[in-house]
Amino acid sequence: MESTSNSIFAGPTRAPHRSLLRALGVGREDAGRPLIGIANSFNELIPGHMHLNTLAQQAKYGVYQAGGIPLEFNVIGVCDGIAMNHEGMHYSLVSREVIADSVEIMVKAHGLDGLVLIPNCDKVVPGMIMAAARLDIPAVVVSGGPMLAGDFQGKRVDLGSVFEAVGRYYKGTMSADELTELEECACPTCGSCAGLFTANSMSCITEVLGFGLPGDATIPAPYSSRLALARRTGAAAVAAVREGRTARSFLTPASLRNAVAIDAALGCSTNTVLHLLAIAVEAETELGIDIFNEVAESVPHLVKLAPTGSYHMEDLHRAGGVMAVLKRLAEADLVDGSVPTALGITLGEQFATAEVRDSDVIRPLDRPHRLTGGLAVLFGNLAPRGAVVKESAVLPQMLTHQGPARVFEDEGSLMSAIEAGKIEPGCVVVMRYVGPKGGPGMPEMLTPTSALAGAGLDDSVALVTDGRFSGASRGASIGHVAPEGLEGGPIALVQDGDLISIDIPGRKISLEVSEEELGRRRTAWQRPARKYSGVLRRYVAFVSGAEVGAVLGGGNGVS
Repeated sequence: MESTSNSIFAGPTRAPHRSLLRALGVGREDAGRPLIGIANSFNELIPGHMHLNTLAQQAKYGVYQAGGIPLEFNVIGVCDGIAMNHEGMHYSLVSREVIADSVEIMVKAHGLDGLVLIPNCDKVVPGMIMAAARLDIPAVVVSGGPMLAGDFQGKRVDLGSVFEAVGRYYKGTMSADELTELEECACPTCGSCAGLFTANSMSCITEVLGFGLPGDATIPAPYSSRLALARRTGAAAVAAVREGRTARSFLTPASLRNAVAIDAALGCSTNTVLHLLAIAVEAETELGIDIFNEVAESVPHLVKLAPTGSYHMEDLHRAGGVMAVLKRLAEADLVDGSVPTALGITLGEQFATAEVRDSDVIRPLDRPHRLTGGLAVLFGNLAPRGAVVKESAVLPQMLTHQGPARVFEDEGSLMSAIEAGKIEPGCVVVMRYVGPKGGPGMPEMLTPTSALAGAGLDDSVALVTDGRFSGASRGASIGHVAPEGLEGGPIALVQDGDLISIDIPGRKISLEVSEEELGRRRTAWQRPARKYSGVLRRYVAFVSGAEVGAVLGGGNGVS
């Protein structure tokens, strides 16, 4: 493909540009080498990012050895765990758009030919892929990799274990000393949190889409084999530039369907729905929310990792990784192996050499955990444009449920009710006005879902929200309700005591209130006043609904 960097390299008029490149150490003899941006999300605020400089160094070696010029820049990142349950959670989803914008700006401003993307954690992975899709530039990903699980009194634990322990503490079934012991050992290494939470879910999807080399999603962060992977990734980025393999070649309808298939087989985070929809928008590829139900009907749930099972990402790696899961699915023609990958071969050629090494971790097709996939999209008069639930994380007795609504409009009030034991078994907790505009930023509800599970209420209480759930959440946690409350969606009309019916296998969620009564409530409803400043004000002005990925579009916003 034609070199983008010619715009800063070629001809007499580019002498000033070349002079600045000389100041960076780029020599005359480097002319003609492709410029490869190393987009590094290193920082010292996130355990998943604290080691990324080491990977970036290896990726730069790989770029240079393959004949490219590596030029590193940084992007921001938010640790959802640290941002949880305070005002910081308003900024998490917002960061995805800022990351995508930052990568776009750096590529366009400096004439880069290709990218090595080095993300980890929830919004950084999709943000970087969104940028690559928007730019349609050659890009290859090497993530920071997953954290190893911790050990607490002989039991393997992770960050989700600590959140749930808070609920047990308030219930009186865990002492303060035990809680302290658990917090000291649950996150023992660098890396993204050890379960199949959002960060690792997105890395699995990225590997299936062809952006990441085999093993990228599952090689644990502390393993030295990730260093060699980073070098190969750098070389692959140079090859992608020379062969003209750009990001959108990995984001075809067939590739995106493969991504939804691995999502179903693994039982990934509900946030993957939001991010895949957003990536498709950036790639200008159609992906309707209905595809998640369609694929889940035919793709069985083969892998059960934390938070719904006892295994962690290191176990999936030991069992053969994402490629081994794909090979299982290919036995029933449930994936399209003809799609391209960053290595310049097809996905089928890539997983052909994979091997399932543990059939308890990656179950065979005739012995799945569930015959249908991990996620479900529900529709009904409470969620006309859809709501998302991690079906594989719901206890069997909660797959269908009807109960009276308990309505909350802020997380603090809900947590106070949980801690005081005022959430009655059998009810449906409704948390509203926390959608893309109302939150703003769709704050995750990990703290209340974990507190409910820790208090032993996940077998009798459902939680419905226009916000989001962490990948570490489990239970009948139904999020992304659209339209959101602040836009006048039906969730804004729910009153305490209203019956809500949930039928997850039937893909239905209903507010058992007559249309006449809802009409009266709609007439009387007033939009809650909101006042934002800074980045949140700009975000609210342009963000779309969850059913299309909460991407930034146009609009007047809410004030």
